[in-house]
Amino acid sequence: MLAGAKKDSQLITSDWHAYQELIVGISVREVLHVPRDHGMITEMFRPDWDPTNQPVVQIYQSRLFIGALGAWSCHKLTTDRLFVNHGLLKIALYDARPDSKTKGVINEFYAGDERPLLLIIPPGVWHGLQNVGNSEALVLNFPTRAYNYEDPDHYRLPFDTAEIPYRWTISDRPNRLRSNGGKHGES
Repeated sequence: MLAGAKKDSQLITSDWHAYQELIVGISVREVLHVPRDHGMITEMFRPDWDPTNQPVVQIYQSRLFIGALGAWSCHKLTTDRLFVNHGLLKIALYDARPDSKTKGVINEFYAGDERPLLLIIPPGVWHGLQNVGNSEALVLNFPTRAYNYEDPDHYRLPFDTAEIPYRWTISDRPNRLRSNGGKHGES
């Protein structure tokens, strides 16, 4: 071996998942497409995939344009259950919960056409979504609490906040950065 060579650390598990310490309360379920003679079937949600055992009270879809970045969002009471099945998204999470065993831990996931997934994000975990693909991306959310129009359980920080030790990669292609005054239903 040459003197300057460095050995890789573990990057993936034996079942081809990114190797990382998951934030406490995060649940990830990668979903397989089921090929059929007429196309594909993709399951998006089943109660047995969700460790919260809370009901689905609302379902909404977010569309992220090419280059779009929506960060950072957090809830005090609501658990988000995001399903990504179209496009290619990078999802970053930051555990800011003061009493969490994983306080300060960051998780990063890539999801979309090839690797759809259901990601369950508990209250107090900051999250952001970035479309890193070459088409629009679609995300469905099955939150545990319906959006309250008069008193939203939604908190925001700018994508480049110093309060979260994560830096988004901003490319030279056109970017759409969500303003801090987000609209209903944005995660």
